[in-house]
Amino acid sequence: MEKKSVLVTGASSGIGRECAVLLAARGFRVFAGVRKAEDGAALAEACKGTLTPVILDVTDAPAIRAAAQLIGPSLQSGESFGLVNNAGIAVAAPLELLALDALRRQFEVNVFGHVAVTQAFLPILRSHRGRIIFIGSLFGKIGVPLVSPYSAAKFAIEAIADAFAMELWQWGIRVSLLEPGNIATPIWDKGKSHLIEAYGVSSPEARELYRDAHASMVRLADWFGKAGITPERVAQVVEKALCARRPRSRYLVGWDAKILGRIVPLGPDRIRYWVIRRIIAPR
Repeated sequence: MEKKSVLVTGASSGIGRECAVLLAARGFRVFAGVRKAEDGAALAEACKGTLTPVILDVTDAPAIRAAAQLIGPSLQSGESFGLVNNAGIAVAAPLELLALDALRRQFEVNVFGHVAVTQAFLPILRSHRGRIIFIGSLFGKIGVPLVSPYSAAKFAIEAIADAFAMELWQWGIRVSLLEPGNIATPIWDKGKSHLIEAYGVSSPEARELYRDAHASMVRLADWFGKAGITPERVAQVVEKALCARRPRSRYLVGWDAKILGRIVPLGPDRIRYWVIRRIIAPR
């Protein structure tokens, strides 16, 4: 059996954790990027297979370089290597109330962090028949109000994944973008804190203007965090993209992604806006 290694960023919870656990069980040698040593220890204990926690904050350039220097020399000749760019946060707030620092943080983690890690690992990927997986989102195809910072970052990843796919083709490095629909992960519980922070710094008049929107966003964050398919379903598609002889450039994951991701972008904007407003309306 061909030896395969993979680095999964953001492996402490959610999709990243499921990817690390599943790939290790399938025989991959997994390097799990985590920000806290205790998260790495808990993940290694729960894992069946070969898993090495790596302290990796995708916004920390020295940490990224250290991870590459650790992983690169450990790979053997003929061993393939994959990179799963998964780390991310969700910032949610009406744009009028959104602190620009929060918007910058959204892009720092979900966009710049992915590019920085990919750049650092490209020499390794060239030497080991690399595969790159970006975890995008249905929200990267359909703009959604109140979660527009997250949606905008996922739109950016669409363009970045396409560019990497074309630029790296000549070296045999294949790039795939996963576009999941709603996934039941803790990311939205964390995102609610950003919404609360945004309202905390706004004036009473502004908070009143968006009172109904605030209630809708809290309700949606609760629903996003509980409904939807399991992160394991996404991990299974990640494995497919890493192992396929001819991986697709895009994988829609979940029924909502497969339906909405294909149909909604083709319809008139006024209909799309009406449908989305109905979904987020206060109840």
